[in-house]
Amino acid sequence: MSKLPVIKGRELVKFLESMGFRVIRTKGSHVRLRAEDGRLTTVPVHGNKDIPKGLLRKIIREDLEMSLDEFSESYLGYTGKRKDD
Repeated sequence: MSKLPVIKGRELVKFLESMGFRVIRTKGSHVRLRAEDGRLTTVPVHGNKDIPKGLLRKIIREDLEMSLDEFSESYLGYTGKRKDD
């Protein structure tokens, strides 16, 4: 199993938009996104803070309906980094 990347809220929102999610609402520091297939997620954007690992796992597994490995590979492809980095 691959290690989860450390991601900031704004960075995750941009990545999800690249995956086809659209921002449908912003309320305070929380951004709500929806995919065309109906999946929904809420991402906290608290300044420049990282998203806690547990919350990131929940978003990946339950909201995005992806495995942690699938997410890691997609994110690494998006950032252009290799697994070795």
